[in-house]
Formats: sequence, C-alpha cells, structure tokens
Amino acid sequence: MAEIRHRIGVKGSAGQVYQLLTTDAGLSKWWTTDTRGAGEVGSIIEFRFGGGGPDFEVIELIPDRLVRWRHSGEMPPAWMGSEILFELVEDKKQTILNFSHYNWQNADEFFAHCSSKWGVFMMSIKSCIETGRGQPYPDDVHIDFDE
Repeated sequence: MAEIRHRIGVKGSAGQVYQLLTTDAGLSKWWTTDTRGAGEVGSIIEFRFGGGGPDFEVIELIPDRLVRWRHSGEMPPAWMGSEILFELVEDKKQTILNFSHYNWQNADEFFAHCSSKWGVFMMSIKSCIETGRGQPYPDDVHIDFDE
C-alpha cells in the first residue's frame, strides 16, 4: 500500500487548524469552496470539484489533536479504501500538521498528482491561518493543464 505524507508548521494554534478540518466553513477555506456535511464522528463530508468529488466519513476526532476520515464514495476510484489523517502537535512557536493519505492500492501517476495537490492544499491551510486567506478550489494552484 502506498502513502502520501506531508508535514508543515503553521503559526497558529492547534484549535485554529482543527476548526479548518472539522467544519464546512473551515474546509471550504482551504480545500474546495463546495463542501458540506462536516460534523461529528459518523458524518459524511461531501467535497465537490466542479460537480464531482470524493466523500469521506469522519471516523475519529480528538479535539485540537487528530482528525481521521475514510473514503466512502465512488470518486475517484483510486481512493477506494483510503484514509486521511491529520495530526496536530502544538509547541511554543507553531502547530505542526502531519498529514497522511494512506491505503492507496497503487503508486501510479494519479498518486503522484494527488501527492503534489495535497502539498498545494497543505500550504493553503498554512496561508489560511497565517494570512487569513487560503487557496481552495477553484482558486488553488494548478499543477497541470488538465485541471
């Protein structure tokens, strides 16, 4: 199984980052503006990118420390069975955000594309906290001409 991992330091509290990961308003500030369904464990979050997109079930929440989702939709097929984990560690100067998207079946070109895009969206979280403005889809950084 393949795994995407990213680590960023954010000049903000773990609580601020946690809010961006657990509410529709927060998620729409950094990933896609068309987001609905965020909530407690068992909630299904629908993320839409120009009409289609993935659904994730919230499977674990530890306030200000951890958020875990399981892919629960049919799009994209390569994400079937995958999970996403956000771990937050606060220190005196920053909050460290450790991101993992794991249980990929293949480390193919789509995997590489998604790894790059997750990096873009991790920087969107950082920007959202530090400047007050993220870059969610459709205003995100495009890494190829097919987006």
